[in-house]
Amino acid sequence: MSDWPKKINLWLECIGCNRRFPVSGIRYRCSCGSLLEARRDLSLYNGASLLKTWEDRWGMKNGPLASGVWRYKELVIDLGDDDIITKLEGNTRLYPAGKAGEYAGLDNFLLKHEGENPTGSFKDRGMTCGMTAAKMYGAKSVACASTGNTSASMAAYASLCGMKALIFIPSGKIAFGKLAQALAYGGTTFQVDGNFDDAMRLVQEVCSEMGIYLLNSINPFRLEGQKAICFEILQQLNWQVPDWFVLPGGNLGNNSALSKALMELHELGIIRKIPRIAVIQARGANPLYRMWKTGSEFRPVKNPETIATAIKIGNPVSWEKSMNGIRWSNGVVEEVSEQEIMDAKAMVDAAGIGAEPASCCTVAGARKLVKKKIIPKDASVVGILTGNMLKDPDSIIAYHTGKLPVKSKIVGRFANRPVKVAADIEVIKKMLGDSFRNR
Repeated sequence: MSDWPKKINLWLECIGCNRRFPVSGIRYRCSCGSLLEARRDLSLYNGASLLKTWEDRWGMKNGPLASGVWRYKELVIDLGDDDIITKLEGNTRLYPAGKAGEYAGLDNFLLKHEGENPTGSFKDRGMTCGMTAAKMYGAKSVACASTGNTSASMAAYASLCGMKALIFIPSGKIAFGKLAQALAYGGTTFQVDGNFDDAMRLVQEVCSEMGIYLLNSINPFRLEGQKAICFEILQQLNWQVPDWFVLPGGNLGNNSALSKALMELHELGIIRKIPRIAVIQARGANPLYRMWKTGSEFRPVKNPETIATAIKIGNPVSWEKSMNGIRWSNGVVEEVSEQEIMDAKAMVDAAGIGAEPASCCTVAGARKLVKKKIIPKDASVVGILTGNMLKDPDSIIAYHTGKLPVKSKIVGRFANRPVKVAADIEVIKKMLGDSFRNR
């Protein structure tokens, strides 16, 4: 039984044929096969009034509207406080890029750190909305396929509200930091003999046959929550729009949400400038880049491979939404190598910010686009870091100790190796010399 309000300003609309469906029924795709997205009548809102409302909520200390997602509920899901399932996600920091900015060659580079969300990734923003929708539909169990971050987030939110969580992960192909979260939060976890795309196919079949609510980014409400990354960045910038947004591309829900947020703000007159969007993919998992580069039809990458496990996805479900947003923003798609990813990660970490490898595609891609003179050196750029550095500590240790797999061909160019020393003060003083003296 659905508990959606009868007169909610929200419906589901096909991105292919524009057919509309009420939110009262569970649906992920149109009958034509295309994805759906949540739509609302924006003419019912006044841009200036929304800005005032959001500013008034900025300092709230508790309650659902203190969340960095539900603060913007008018453009997310406009529900009553009692309907919302939240861990007060969002409210993440926007850092000057420091050493990472110098490395990228940018004078004005800010990094939005979504790894500061409750479970350590941007997925929490989408999950608060997806789980709230699950509650509105009366679901008792939820499921997802995951490379790690989605499963950690879903398991945590399911535990919060007493739902069962079913998780499908590619066997042996996600970072232990993420697997540990899914297990710790109580998710029933199936390790599938295959890659993420195999797990994604399987979870859709299971959800369809068993009536379990699906919470991958194919779920239209997930992207509504992820839009709040954009809203929050712009509010932190006093609604001054940067020239560029740069972010990683895996299943491509994040940049789809970003462009949708910008479109809505532009239609409401809250912003007048349209920033360009750059989506960065790992070279071993780059179907969108190949499509962009060659102008060909979309073709999945059959056996994706990258150290950036969060984006090791060969057949992203949101590619069409993603491409629509990139074209609307006059954006670009770029790819980066494994070496470029890990060198950029070393710089993000050395800046005192830190992020998981997939996040650091943002900095690697920005550097590459500056070198190609696509992004000017003096452009204002906001990069999005999607996950906490402790999601994948193994890759950090391997890079800095020279223990990365030989087949990866990654060299620790900026390695900060630990040094073995005797337990002798004189030996240590001699090794340090005067470099650490404060007097």
